[in-house]
Amino acid sequence: MIKIGIANKLENVINNISPTWGLNRAVARKKHNIINSGYSHHGASYSKKSLAGWISSGGSTKEDIDDNLSTLRERSRDLYMGAPIATGAIKTIRTNVVGSGLMLRPQIDYEILKMSDEEARAWERKAQREFALWADTPHCDAERMNNFYELQQLAFLSFLASGECFALLPVIKRPNIPYDLRVKLIEADRVSTPTFEYNNSKIINGVEIGLHGEVVAYYISNFHPLGTQTIKKEWKRTSKYGKKSGRPNVLHLMDAERPEQRRGVPILAPVIESLKQLARYSEAELTAAVISGMYTVFIESPNDVDTENSPFGQTNFEYDDDTNYDEIDDQDREIKLGNGAVVELGNGEKINVANPGRPNANFDGFVTSISRQIGSALELPYELLVKQFTASYSASRASLLEAWKMFRMRRTWLSNDFCQPIYEEWLTEAIAKGRINAPGFFNDPLVRKAYCGAEWNGPTQGQLDPLKEVNAAAKRVDNGFSTRTRETQELTGGDYNIYIKQRKEEEKQMKEVNDINANEPSKTANTK
Repeated sequence: MIKIGIANKLENVINNISPTWGLNRAVARKKHNIINSGYSHHGASYSKKSLAGWISSGGSTKEDIDDNLSTLRERSRDLYMGAPIATGAIKTIRTNVVGSGLMLRPQIDYEILKMSDEEARAWERKAQREFALWADTPHCDAERMNNFYELQQLAFLSFLASGECFALLPVIKRPNIPYDLRVKLIEADRVSTPTFEYNNSKIINGVEIGLHGEVVAYYISNFHPLGTQTIKKEWKRTSKYGKKSGRPNVLHLMDAERPEQRRGVPILAPVIESLKQLARYSEAELTAAVISGMYTVFIESPNDVDTENSPFGQTNFEYDDDTNYDEIDDQDREIKLGNGAVVELGNGEKINVANPGRPNANFDGFVTSISRQIGSALELPYELLVKQFTASYSASRASLLEAWKMFRMRRTWLSNDFCQPIYEEWLTEAIAKGRINAPGFFNDPLVRKAYCGAEWNGPTQGQLDPLKEVNAAAKRVDNGFSTRTRETQELTGGDYNIYIKQRKEEEKQMKEVNDINANEPSKTANTK
């Protein structure tokens, strides 16, 4: 304490004698406190000129994500509706991940179930047929709009554009339909905190949190926040899982990027600014190019121009004998450029033509550079983003392989979070109604899991050189690195078991045809 007091007195004396010297000592002390070690010399430095102007204010998931979601969703969907690069990126991911829909292929664990291989294959075929009875029709949709595979496309597209999508699993009876399970998709905006629960700390943006941080329920409004309907605004609390059955009532499709995050972020969020600026630049270049392609003649007359009886068309308004010139707006009298237009000017008026110099030679290079950055953030190689493969075979193949890492990851996520839970709920109903026989399904969780095993197959990877791909697949099978079933799925998206049965039938038919041809006397012998 004595040393601190002496130091303070010394500082006061120095400040009184030389305020500038005292200020320099204070700045030096501050810098000494800031510049310590480690990251303070690099990314955490406040003294480097390159980082001195970097103002960052981090927050929790609420401040960083939840408070900004409404704006992010609106801007993301606006880009999807109006920016070609954004639309192409989202649709490219949707088409490669989901395509026409992920198809069910049951894969039960027949060893646990003590079944033979033939019995297991027969059970799987039976389950696949029954599932198609439910999934191939719009009756599986609560709104009767889409079949199950189209629901996958819609749910995934909504997830990409809005950052998340919700699916309810109500039970709705319908005539002449053997299954009552339905799927109802809910747009992300409708899940929100009720006005009477704003001060409830356990409800985060419409998601109710339990004691251990688990999701307990969702609050779903009967209206869309951006809609114009005038109905009474109400919220319905829907538990995530049933209290007695434990079945999922709500499926929440979102991709978390931080722990304790409760709501999803649109995939375009990191590149919204770049996409918007690029769209504005493209529109400006397009407008300039259109203007530069117009040829308009301006005539300067020494006399005053009679705008009402002018023989030339300097406006876009079409006049006829019944035109009331007093009702013509000033906007209709505007002089506008046109294709081959002839415009007459007033006395003393002159025109200065500004040549926009389009098309801009640097336009393509700039767009390419920005598109590469956007593609990198979205895990889409530039070639796939703009559908332009002008590089070598090796470079193009490397781009496809890199993109397919992301496609497979998202396909696995979609099958785990959307397709598989719905399939398990459907299978439970099918077994409960006796349409599928599964002893022990409701008694042993391990047996239940064995019956619920399944694969979800989607569109195959594109092939730049089919012959090379087939030869590589054949070598993988010959060396035991893969199976015919998997390679068939990867190359064609088909089912090897179905193909081999069809081939057996075809070979049998070809043998019969060859035998007939061999037994027929030749035309030459008949002639002789």
